[in-house]
Amino acid sequence: MTTIRDLLGEALGVGETYRLRLEERDGVLVAAHPNDSSPMDIAVVEGLDGLAERPPPEPVTVEIVGRVVDGRIAGRVVESCPRADGESRQTYSRY
Repeated sequence: MTTIRDLLGEALGVGETYRLRLEERDGVLVAAHPNDSSPMDIAVVEGLDGLAERPPPEPVTVEIVGRVVDGRIAGRVVESCPRADGESRQTYSRY
């Protein structure tokens, strides 16, 4: 049986990673959610130590975490700083 929690989790993309362009709003790094069915934007509040600039000039890879911050779904930076070879440097790992 599908629950509302399951449907909301799918719409929000909890556990998914996305390459996003961040902007600063009221002191918080925010990105529009790439899933059109998501009712919330993303507040990127974890993994910020690896960012050289805030907001970063290029998109970064963000993982959606299962909590809400300031009315937005929380996100964590997992990759930033693209290199010349097109790869990204890992800035955060859960393992």
